Amino acid sequence: MNEKPISPLRRRMIEDMTVRNFVEKTRNDYIRHVGTFTAFLGRAPDTATPEDLRLFQLHQTQAGVGAPSINGSVAALRFFFTVTLDRPEMARHLTFVREPRRIPVILSLEEIARLLEAAPGPKYKAALSAAYGAGLRVSEVVALKVSDIDSERMLLRIEQGKGRKDRFAMLSPLLLELLRDWYRIARPAVWLFPGRDP
Repeated sequence: MNEKPISPLRRRMIEDMTVRNFVEKTRNDYIRHVGTFTAFLGRAPDTATPEDLRLFQLHQTQAGVGAPSINGSVAALRFFFTVTLDRPEMARHLTFVREPRRIPVILSLEEIARLLEAAPGPKYKAALSAAYGAGLRVSEVVALKVSDIDSERMLLRIEQGKGRKDRFAMLSPLLLELLRDWYRIARPAVWLFPGRDP
């Protein structure tokens, strides 16, 4: 199967992101956002003017694009113009959209208990408890290793979490006991919550 050839401009942007060690998801998002801008523009993005950027942002707002998506486009286009094209003056014409800050929905103790009891088995109950009790993201829960549990200091070691940063999360005595129960049942070798293909 033949792959579609990559334009020199796209290749340059990919190289610029690779040099800066961007994760694959960010690289894909940035390429997608620049592609969306190019489709809107109807010509090569390196020919864009400040007015083109203003019209693109106006188009996104009128089309009902959410603030996170608009801000993702702004970040991608700022990178594209500032780094790849070395036209930093263009970045001044891109505006981030303020997102309303909302108070998160916090579950009651009864709701949390019902959620955990609804888990289909001890593995899922332990994983959900780790996510909720230690404030972990799903990607952090599935990447937990048995060796990441520090029962002496009551900490969970999170390797390469969001932003590829290592951190520690608090480990409550109840969560430790639940994780120990799961360990006694499954005896995982490396990964605390191995998938079907360990």
